[in-house]
Amino acid sequence: MKKLIAIAALAALTGQAQAALFHFTGNITYNTDVVQINFNLANPAANVRVWTDSFQSGINFDPITALWNGDTGALIAQNDDNASVNSATQTYYDSGFALTNLGAGNYAFTVAAYANFAGNNLSDPFNYAGNTPIAIGDWCQPASNNCSDQKGTFWSVWLDGVDNASNPNDPGNNVPEPGSLALAALGLMSLASLRRKTK
Repeated sequence: MKKLIAIAALAALTGQAQAALFHFTGNITYNTDVVQINFNLANPAANVRVWTDSFQSGINFDPITALWNGDTGALIAQNDDNASVNSATQTYYDSGFALTNLGAGNYAFTVAAYANFAGNNLSDPFNYAGNTPIAIGDWCQPASNNCSDQKGTFWSVWLDGVDNASNPNDPGNNVPEPGSLALAALGLMSLASLRRKTK
């Protein structure tokens, strides 16, 4: 049993050095707000996913997302309405990317309310930058077919297959979701501890 515990503990520790699943949430206030999540890859990767799952079939605002080179600020890709990144949690106006060829380096993922499209560089203004900010609850959203039924302010971003991720506006929320192997190891250690106590 001690060998099994040691193997499980070692597996849990080595799992922390691999790519992880990160989850960030929050609320925007205005139609001009932009959420930025930074992440990096120590090595090239063929299985990185970044996505929103906060639209919830119309409960919250329609997100538009963009992927950026974190060092140069260059726009890599922009997306609106891709609910196929994680179809188990996303609904029709959610957005994101499934990246099959992403080099090692630093990146940024941004979320804005549709149609606050990004410029060519992260330092460039987004489409709504020159507009007077309007509270999400008071704004007739372009994707809405009923301006008297406005959407919520909640956003939710997931990153899967990245080494580190951070929300610069919430530095205390940078802990990865526990990996399944680490959870299993913790469970085995707890069972072993209980078994020892009952003897």
